[in-house]
Amino acid sequence: MPTIHILLAEDEPQLAQILQETLASENFDITTVGDGIEALQRYEQERPDILVVDVMMPRMDGFELVRRIRRNDQQTPVLFLTARSSIDDVVKGFELGANDYLKKPFGMRELIVRIRALVSRATPSTPSLPSPNTFSIGHYLFHVTGQRLVHVPSGQTSELSHREAEILRALCQHRGEVVESRDLLLTLWGDDSIWNARSLHVFITKLRHRLQQDPALRLVNVRGIGYKLLE
Repeated sequence: MPTIHILLAEDEPQLAQILQETLASENFDITTVGDGIEALQRYEQERPDILVVDVMMPRMDGFELVRRIRRNDQQTPVLFLTARSSIDDVVKGFELGANDYLKKPFGMRELIVRIRALVSRATPSTPSLPSPNTFSIGHYLFHVTGQRLVHVPSGQTSELSHREAEILRALCQHRGEVVESRDLLLTLWGDDSIWNARSLHVFITKLRHRLQQDPALRLVNVRGIGYKLLE
């Protein structure tokens, strides 16, 4: 993969320096700015591969920055850094066009993994349509890359495992349709043995439990074929 150019907008000098040095050591190309106005200017000049944006910044906050960028650019990934945990702020960020968010304090390895995943998803490898990164499911907001399921009315957030997130993504992409168990098993486990089929059933049971706060949502077992998501 070519060198990833990151535009980092962070107004805390110490944190910005740590991020700059760590990301540079991982062979990222970094442009660091300290406020939203300068971030917008550098974005227009450099057209980075991804923006890593603090929500609370002087002169222009991260929300307004992303609002302006999304007027003409729907493709460049945006990852919010935030010390704010309000579900309203999270939902607002996604509605404005953010692709992911990390709550401070966060681990550097997690940030690096998420940056690479977002850029990889944004880089077209085939002419097929891109997969959505966020799904609205009944009373829930499912953020695929972040592997988070948020119950919007209460603000309760569930952290999903990788397999839970991939199973739910497949069900969301084909909601109302049967997703064959064999396809899920071959994709996520590598074979469709009876032992893996039992594991898949366990994950489906976990997802039913996570979605139970919305009684209208159902994960239906289509006997002998697979599962489907109904709402």
